[in-house]
Amino acid sequence: MQFNKKHILSLLIVVALAFFLSTYQLPYYIYKPGGADPLNPIVEVQGGYESEGDMHLVTIRGGQATPIQYVLAKAMPHQEVLPLREVRQEGVSESEYFHAQLQMMESSQEAAKVVAYKEAGEDIKINYNGVYVVAVVEGMPADGELKAGDRITGINGQEIKESKNLIQFVEDKQAGDTIALEVMRDGERLTREITLERFEELENKVGIGIRLVTDREVSVKPEVKFSSGNIGGPSAGLMFSLEIYDQLTEGDLTNGQEICGTGEIDYDGNVSRIGGIDKKVVAADDEGCNIFLAPNEDGAKGSNYEVAKKTVEEIGSNMKVVPVDTFDEAIEYLQGMDG
Repeated sequence: MQFNKKHILSLLIVVALAFFLSTYQLPYYIYKPGGADPLNPIVEVQGGYESEGDMHLVTIRGGQATPIQYVLAKAMPHQEVLPLREVRQEGVSESEYFHAQLQMMESSQEAAKVVAYKEAGEDIKINYNGVYVVAVVEGMPADGELKAGDRITGINGQEIKESKNLIQFVEDKQAGDTIALEVMRDGERLTREITLERFEELENKVGIGIRLVTDREVSVKPEVKFSSGNIGGPSAGLMFSLEIYDQLTEGDLTNGQEICGTGEIDYDGNVSRIGGIDKKVVAADDEGCNIFLAPNEDGAKGSNYEVAKKTVEEIGSNMKVVPVDTFDEAIEYLQGMDG
């Protein structure tokens, strides 16, 4: 077959169209089921006990949509398409968003260590170093004054140890008030005066436009190491704490079962809501998990637990969904289950 100019032009158009449909990034973000990885290779307590079963970290896959991915996601069950601005605040770059996710993962690991080591009665020491700035929203009051990596140690002359201290201080202020932040940046101590603004998208709360986490140093014995790679976000906290506790204590907390679950955990062992739990249920079922621990949110309507249970029914899974509000509740259930 001979190709003339018309054939070549048509071929070029087809190639260009295919390239556009598969690579052009739309202002939308797609969430879909990810994986359910055993935590044994990810969490390692020095001299820790082994179990016959496994705790699993359940993930969601996400990424900015191409035209083809957008169409497929709209047609597929348990895939979610969101405007990009709802995932990444305006002015926050992709690298800043990814860095924030990793920082939240690190914070969840620290909370898991604290909860598990305290429950197991092992040695633990916590030093507070202030509040770590994860991201600064472009165009907001902190833009140009603070940057990712800054450590806030004081506000208006008062010491700041935890993020909740700063949040509580700001909540008592009004839009237009000015606060003086003491900041450590690259070993240098700085003072930044910033005027508070009201955020309509955040229920008219006042703030300066930063995302932050508490900068803690948690020392434990025996040592524990994490190898979570590029997995980000805070939602693995509950499962990290259970895996650490299982390795710290005699007996098999898994009872030979494959246990999946999700939920952010705080330093007091409270388990809170996460996003995309239906996708995590699908990933857990694909991995063959027997049990799925889901945040109960004190029995609230539309809770993670209710959504997880509904999803299990939709996909025809035999996986048991267990509601939990605290680390202690999860431990109590696992210790009482049959093999």
